[in-house]
Amino acid sequence: MDPKNKREQLYTLIERIDGPSVIAYWNEGEAAGEYDQGTHEYGWHSHSRGQFFCVESGLVHVRTAKGSWLLPPHRAGWMPPGEQHMVSISGPMSGWGVFITPPDCSCLPAEPCVIGVTELMRALVRRASTWTWEAQLDESQERLTLVLLEEICRAQREPLHLPMPMDRRALRIAFALLEKPEDNRSLDEWALWAGLSPRSLSRLFRSETALSFAQWRQLARLSRGLERLADGEPVSAVADALGYASVSAFVAMFRRSFGQPPARYFAAQGSG
Repeated sequence: MDPKNKREQLYTLIERIDGPSVIAYWNEGEAAGEYDQGTHEYGWHSHSRGQFFCVESGLVHVRTAKGSWLLPPHRAGWMPPGEQHMVSISGPMSGWGVFITPPDCSCLPAEPCVIGVTELMRALVRRASTWTWEAQLDESQERLTLVLLEEICRAQREPLHLPMPMDRRALRIAFALLEKPEDNRSLDEWALWAGLSPRSLSRLFRSETALSFAQWRQLARLSRGLERLADGEPVSAVADALGYASVSAFVAMFRRSFGQPPARYFAAQGSG
């Protein structure tokens, strides 16, 4: 089937809430699911079904009205039915996922999030992707679908969500830091720039993102760092672009977040 026609037919299927409770896809070496090869940004949209999707290669940055979050290789994203979101893609992308009817999403989070992936989950989605185009599932396929749904519902959340403040002054700072993560101005200097007292700025980040200003900035830098690393930039260039005083300081931060340095992390993801 022509790739473009395949995407169009898949999009028609996933917007129907009748039929199989799960519609799965598995694409290797090509664009993942609804996304076109070579396209890097998709504007605001939503789906009738819940969307659970995993990136095998590349990096996906998802934005919602309540914040943004990242999807590096071998992590899965969850998007509830009807949730407005936009998507940015860095690096060549391939992946797999499922679209789930609203009634079967009741055990899943009500908010978008990043979820860990298990080998059983991957195997079940690969199997389910072989009957994507079937209008009705047989008894064996229905049983496997139930196991897949249970496995997805039991999956653990991953700490890659980047919450955005709601206050316009704090949000202005957040966008400025995402635009120029290398900007090392202190909390006091940022507060003065935005017309806030340092105490107010600190309180706003705590109350609206559940993170301190320093924690939020570190997570934002990690987000941008993952995007750049996924695009193949050297660790030294990424560390410099993010404003770290040395490569070792960036590597130490990365190791604290992921348990291993960047090179080993991406090598492991590529062989996962």
